[in-house]
Amino acid sequence: MRWGILATGGIAAAFTADLVAASHSGSAAGPDAEVVAVASRSQDSADAFAERFGIPRAYGDWNALAEDGDIDVVYVATPHSAHRVAAGLCLEAGRNVLCEKAFTLNAREAGELVALAKARGSFLMEAMWMYCNPLVRRLKALVDDGAIGEVRHVQADFGLAGPFASSHRLRDPAQGGGALLDLGVYPVSFAQLLLGEPSDVTARSMLSAEGVDLQTGALLSWDSGALASLHCSIVGGTATAASVTGSGGRIDIPHGFFFPDRFVLHRDGRDPEEFTADPADGPRTSLRHEAAEVMRALRAGETESPLVPLDGTLAVMRTLDAIRDRVGVRYPGEAPEADRAGELTPV
Repeated sequence: MRWGILATGGIAAAFTADLVAASHSGSAAGPDAEVVAVASRSQDSADAFAERFGIPRAYGDWNALAEDGDIDVVYVATPHSAHRVAAGLCLEAGRNVLCEKAFTLNAREAGELVALAKARGSFLMEAMWMYCNPLVRRLKALVDDGAIGEVRHVQADFGLAGPFASSHRLRDPAQGGGALLDLGVYPVSFAQLLLGEPSDVTARSMLSAEGVDLQTGALLSWDSGALASLHCSIVGGTATAASVTGSGGRIDIPHGFFFPDRFVLHRDGRDPEEFTADPADGPRTSLRHEAAEVMRALRAGETESPLVPLDGTLAVMRTLDAIRDRVGVRYPGEAPEADRAGELTPV
């Protein structure tokens, strides 16, 4: 499976390093995987990245990578403000795409990419590595099997201490800055992994002078009566903890809920049960599991992953849009509120 890497930043380097390491280890994410090309808007950056990872072809523009017919799948690792353009170029050229999260700036852009992938018959998946994590999958299976009864409440938080200068991309509206799209996508995705798309959204934010959210709290609700209390921040480090409370018990992830090393299942009337990550699955920070899922799906002839379905990605983007509508964050060039997903349409 021949990979192209579009962008040369930190997440691109982490993904490429994990893919190369997996290919050398003989793990499920590694066999027959090879990174054959990289692209950047700068030839020097592409050349340096290629030399670092032993990649044979380096391109100084995105179009050249998109048109490279020797690539099976492209990993788009630009900031999310560029995902619509970068992933769109690749899909137009007939490439399969794994695109970082947040998937796009808004649900409209996400819908355009999904429609383009379906029109071209290409594979498309959001790089929501949490959904591919073996321990998170185990947690979801327990919840789906009724281990804690009917889900009543989900709590999750993700915050960084900062401070981030006003010039940083996290403070730049033109780059989709703010806590929500960069960090809040994780708590929202976690809640919707377990409960689906909410029927209503309430949110409050602390905004920066530039107009992006420095921290946001959201309360999501479902017709079943379930609630999710979510928080993200770039002005205060949090425990990155999560809990799922049901009618018959609770699951606690004490830290790192999107790449956990353990969680504890509390069932009413029973002793707590601890579930831990299998060392054979590799480092818990590894991105290899999402790469393995992409390659499994491509070999099976699938155009989307059942672990990270496109309908689920679109639903998360609608919720993120709704939160931004509630707190008054809009990015440059976005359509008026009525043309976006301010009103939720449950899947």
